Amino acid sequence: MEGKRSSEELQSMLGAIRSSDVVESRIQLLNKLGELEISEESDLASLVECLTAFWEDYTCFDVTQCMLNKAILHVASKHLESNTSSCQSRFLALGTKASIWCGKHLKMTLMSSEESQEEEHCDLFFEVLLDLLSFSAASYSALARYPISVDKVSMDITEKFIMEQLNITNDAISASKRIHSHASEVLKVAHVVIDAVIRLCGVYAQAINWNISDANLEEKNSMDFEGFSAMNHVINITKYAIEVLHKMGIFAAKTGGSLVSILNVSWKGVVTLLQIGDGAFGVKMNAADILTTLVSLVNDSLKCTAEAWSSLKESVSTTEARRKFLPVKFYLINAVKVSSLYPCQAFAMHKKITLCVLMISTFKVSMSNEKHLKTACEVFTELLEKTSLDLLNSLLNSDQVKKSLKFEVLDSLFINKSFANPIPGNLNDLNKIPIMDGIFSESCELFSGARSVLLGQVELFLSFSRYSVDLEDVKLVITRKLGWFLDSLVDEELYSSVLVLQIPVLCGSGKNVELVWQPIYASLLNALKTLMVVVSSSDAWTEVESFLLENLFHPHFLCWEIVMELWCFLVRYAEPRIVSGIVDKFCSLLKFLASSESVLVPGSGMRKLARSISMLLSFGTPSMVDQVFKFIIDDDRSQMSSVVCLALFIEGFPLNLLSDKMKSIATQRILSDFFVFIESFDEKLINASNDGIFGVPVFALSASLQSLHINSSEIDVKTLRFLVSIIHSCRDSMDKLMKDQYLKLLSETLGIISNMKHLYASDEIEEVIFELENLFISGPAASDNELYKCKPNLALFMAGIAHVQLAETDKNSKFSAACELYHMMLRERHWALIHLALTAFGYFSARTTCDELWRFVPQNAALSYDILSGSEANEERFMSVFKTFLDEEIALDITASNSEELGMVAKEGRVLKEIFQKMSTIKVETIECESMEIDVEKQSIEVDEEKQDSKKRKLPDGISEGMELLQSGLKVIVNGLSQWQQNQPESTELQHKFKTHCSRLEDEITRLVGLAGSNN
Repeated sequence: MEGKRSSEELQSMLGAIRSSDVVESRIQLLNKLGELEISEESDLASLVECLTAFWEDYTCFDVTQCMLNKAILHVASKHLESNTSSCQSRFLALGTKASIWCGKHLKMTLMSSEESQEEEHCDLFFEVLLDLLSFSAASYSALARYPISVDKVSMDITEKFIMEQLNITNDAISASKRIHSHASEVLKVAHVVIDAVIRLCGVYAQAINWNISDANLEEKNSMDFEGFSAMNHVINITKYAIEVLHKMGIFAAKTGGSLVSILNVSWKGVVTLLQIGDGAFGVKMNAADILTTLVSLVNDSLKCTAEAWSSLKESVSTTEARRKFLPVKFYLINAVKVSSLYPCQAFAMHKKITLCVLMISTFKVSMSNEKHLKTACEVFTELLEKTSLDLLNSLLNSDQVKKSLKFEVLDSLFINKSFANPIPGNLNDLNKIPIMDGIFSESCELFSGARSVLLGQVELFLSFSRYSVDLEDVKLVITRKLGWFLDSLVDEELYSSVLVLQIPVLCGSGKNVELVWQPIYASLLNALKTLMVVVSSSDAWTEVESFLLENLFHPHFLCWEIVMELWCFLVRYAEPRIVSGIVDKFCSLLKFLASSESVLVPGSGMRKLARSISMLLSFGTPSMVDQVFKFIIDDDRSQMSSVVCLALFIEGFPLNLLSDKMKSIATQRILSDFFVFIESFDEKLINASNDGIFGVPVFALSASLQSLHINSSEIDVKTLRFLVSIIHSCRDSMDKLMKDQYLKLLSETLGIISNMKHLYASDEIEEVIFELENLFISGPAASDNELYKCKPNLALFMAGIAHVQLAETDKNSKFSAACELYHMMLRERHWALIHLALTAFGYFSARTTCDELWRFVPQNAALSYDILSGSEANEERFMSVFKTFLDEEIALDITASNSEELGMVAKEGRVLKEIFQKMSTIKVETIECESMEIDVEKQSIEVDEEKQDSKKRKLPDGISEGMELLQSGLKVIVNGLSQWQQNQPESTELQHKFKTHCSRLEDEITRLVGLAGSNN
């Protein structure tokens, strides 16, 4: 009876509403209608039909009619929760009609608000809009409670409702910037609507059999047909939801962070819905478009950041950096998820993905070199480095992508042809943030081989190596790109940057991850070592072995250093059996390469291999060092065995790591060979030697002195007599090849004696000093340009003169000879010889008993000249520079280098490089003098002063006449020498000596003329 009375009351109220022409009366009746309890399905259906009919679809905005629609939504929302599914379609139809109306009037309201529409009307409409959005969310929840309708009409109504609801929700979000008074409420309800539609799609997806396809319907089974229809119904709903959420995500991303909530829920919704049906949307949805959007958002965000920071002076804080980079991380994470779900579609746009990841790597390196962006670079590394690499790995680790296609991705990223031709641009520009404006571009071809991303490519390759444990199928390809990596480092701009720049690197794993700043070179080595460990147990190890062997003789110094670091790492941690086999093969190869012609050539294959073996042994065990020494000597006293030993000794063979027994054997052999050689030294012996090298025992002793710490008492005065004999041979020899051999022996012997302080106390040292002075200064051989080869070791010998007792008198010839030798060394102008000469003089000054040190410094010492003009020498200036040099040497001995000092060195290096580049571009041209206005009065005063000075400084007439005669005589000599060369071309050696002396004479005459001119 109660239900019957409610039904009658409902029908009575509906009839009253229909018959009433007054809107306010309808609203009052609707408010009462919302208070009724309706349980019968027929009554509910009548109610919804009536509400739909009452909805006023007017075109002009009317307050009372708008209030009527608000009341209708209130009643519909109240009865939507009734426990019945038969009226769902009617409620959805009402919601569709309301959505269309709200969409139309939202545009009208926004237009009218621009024209100062009355605030009351706007507020009322937005209240209706909020009620509609709440009704939408409730409708989605109601739909989720019941099974999917298989009726075609119901499906159509449901799909249309969801489409219109999503459209009005999207429109409301898009208009949120222009509805300030209701924006927060609209966004809050819109968030609820989005959550509800995502949840509805998820519930529907669980109820679908995704294995049904067109092939299953051949028998026209009704149940299969209904299942197929339901599946298409869910696909249509979900597909449209993804599209709208995609639009919302783009809009929210472009608002600059004010719609963070919508940004999160929309993109998470896109990813969640794409996962529905185990990839059933692979055909229906274009996942590549979504990925393109996400990649573009990453690029745009970073580009905006680069533009904002391009002219920034102050440091960027951690908070600001996180605010900039967290959205980028969010886009990357979602891109990784989409790419992992649909790797085949992602591969279709792999060029955009690889370019995006490459630009992220380049941006990191660019920021690392800006002091005010150091903190930002740390945040960037922490948030984006690993995530960006995950985006690429989502392609490279997918089972759905063929291996050949994976290789194609890496080939396009680390392409060899980029280094085939000179790369345009300047890598120094990488240090300027403004260039990043153009790097974040949609064009992949634009940056193919561009110098600005070259270092970014290298850093990305290192990232692959650091995280190689996450790689699966492409470990082999990465190891095959090691050759590309070395080829890229050959570029002069790149390897200089690798040595100078520092980057932040994440170290450790799990909760123990720590961010540290490392030089790129150190980071590079650590990354490659990680790669070696990861691939050591896989097929890719063969590629690593081949790479290490093929580049054992790499001609570029940095590449060779890298390869040797990896070899040493292998020796340090590999199994002893493997290491022993490697070293044995290297020793066999060294014996094969051994030749007396190449042992003294630093860049020869033999010397490089000897250097490699010595480096490897320094990380090995003493037993391994003994093993190699036995292998090389092998009781073989042949010349070739000695040559191999010499190559190893010169390249730092760790003799100090030998066992005591083997060290004793090595010392005895080296010393006995040396004494046998110097005691039998004879010119006939060298004439008989035709194997390309002479005096191997001398070279061997010189190279091994520091390692073996040979007792000085074992080297006696015979060595001094041997040195005198060599000096005589150098002075008297006329054969160029023989003289070259003598000079090498002279240099090495000087080095040996410089380590033997006791020899300086012997009487024979005086003769040695005289002979050296005669050879280098006063004798006929002093003009030989080849003597410069001996000057480095001569400087070492000169330092030892501090241990010689010298009487400081002009009559003491030993003292005079030592002074002359120091004069010669301190006049040298080559930077390396200047350094050696000052070092030697510093050692001498600190230990000698001589008081009058000024006697050892020539008036024209290289460092006594004025830096600016270079024409005036001053003794005080030399002493000042000498003191500065000694202070720096002391500081280097007692102070370890720190980051500040390294920074200063790097800065000075860049300045020198800029100076060199400027000098290399200067063109020698005639400089035209510009006319200048001169103060006549001032000029006359200066002329009078010059006349007075010239009278005081004018040289005698005899000197001027002598100068003219010298110049005329030299001209005659040069003309005669030219005719001699034409008439007697066979006398080349004698002509060469004349030419050398004439050149020196011309230099001296030029100096005299200049000196006379400066005094006239």
